[in-house]
Amino acid sequence: MKRAIWISYDFGVRGDYEGIYTWLDDHDAIECGDSIAFLKFEFSGELIQDLKKDIKDSVNVTKKTRIYVIWRDTMTKKMKGRFIFGTRKSPPWTGYSSGEEEIEDEES
Repeated sequence: MKRAIWISYDFGVRGDYEGIYTWLDDHDAIECGDSIAFLKFEFSGELIQDLKKDIKDSVNVTKKTRIYVIWRDTMTKKMKGRFIFGTRKSPPWTGYSSGEEEIEDEES
């Protein structure tokens, strides 16, 4: 079975970019911006498990590796996304909102 997916990858400074680039090229991925690609992934079992195994076979995954995948769930027809390696971190835009209320300190 084939499924259309988007992959976002972040390896830090010393990550295995050559490995992920090779993997993406082998899967005829289309570039969609910095560190984002679209491809049609062929699998026989479960999408996420097969994808994770396939990437791990080609890419040196470390504790700093972050790979996020987005796909449409066939049952619910809704878009889903999750990290298959790594976790979410604080976004660089934290603190930029002007919507925070200003707090006035006073002597007690």
